[in-house]
Amino acid sequence: MRLDGAVALVTGASSGIGAATVRHLAGAGAHVLAAGRDETRLRAVAETTGGVPIPADLSAADGPAELAEAALRAAARLRRADPHIDILVNNAGVGWAGPLADITSGKVSELVTVNLTAPIELTRLLTPGMVSRGQGRVVFVSSIAGWTGVRGEAVYSATKAGLTYFAESLGYELSGHGVGVSVVVPGVIDTPFFDRRGLPYGRKRPAPIPAERVASAVASCVERDRDVVFVPGWMRVAAWMHGAWPGAFRMLAMRFGNGG
Repeated sequence: MRLDGAVALVTGASSGIGAATVRHLAGAGAHVLAAGRDETRLRAVAETTGGVPIPADLSAADGPAELAEAALRAAARLRRADPHIDILVNNAGVGWAGPLADITSGKVSELVTVNLTAPIELTRLLTPGMVSRGQGRVVFVSSIAGWTGVRGEAVYSATKAGLTYFAESLGYELSGHGVGVSVVVPGVIDTPFFDRRGLPYGRKRPAPIPAERVASAVASCVERDRDVVFVPGWMRVAAWMHGAWPGAFRMLAMRFGNGG
C-alpha cells in the first residue's frame, strides 16, 4: 500500500511508539488519526504532524466502538465521498512488572482489556470496510514478551502472545481479500513504558533503542506487505531458538535471566 494519501488510525499515539508512528506516517503523506488517553500530549503530537487528535479510552467497555465511530467521522471530513480507514495500527498497550501474587485483579483486567480485547474489537469493527473495498492493512504492535515470555511479566506476556496469534489467525482469514495483517515485535524501546509499568528497565543489555525504529517497521509492513518484523532484527534469532530448541532457550533464560 502507498502511505501517501492513505487514512491511518494509530492508537496509543500520545507518546512513545505511537507518537513516533504518527510522525513517520504523516511525514510519508498519510492522513493520520491519532488516538490516545492523554489529551494534552495527543494534541501536541497532532499539532506538530498535522494529524487529527481523537481522545479515546480503550480501557472503557465502549471505548473501541466509540473510537471506531469517531475515526470514521474524522475520515469523512477528510474524504467526504468515501470515508474509510486504510491503515489501522493497534499500538495502545499498558504494562505491569512484578510477581504474579502482587498484581491486583483490577490491573489484570486492565492489561487484558487494553492489550488484547480492545484491539480485537477495534479490528472487528474496522476490517469489514477494508474487505468491502478490497484494500487495507492492520498492524499489531506486539512485544518480544509475547513471543518468548519474560520473567516477572506473566500477564503482560500473555496478552501480547494472544495479540500475536490473533493477528496470525486473522491473516489467514483475510487472505485473498486484499487486506494485509502484520505484527511488529519490539524489544526494549526507549519510551515511558517502563516507568509506567511500575518498574524501570534496569539492564545494561540489550540497550533500549529509539521508538522511531519501531515506527519505521510499521511503515515497512504497510509499504512492503510484510507479515512479521522484529525490532531490532537480531531478536528473530531468539524467537527462532525459542521455537526450535525450547529446552535450550529455557535453560539460558533461567541462567541469565530474561526480565527487564
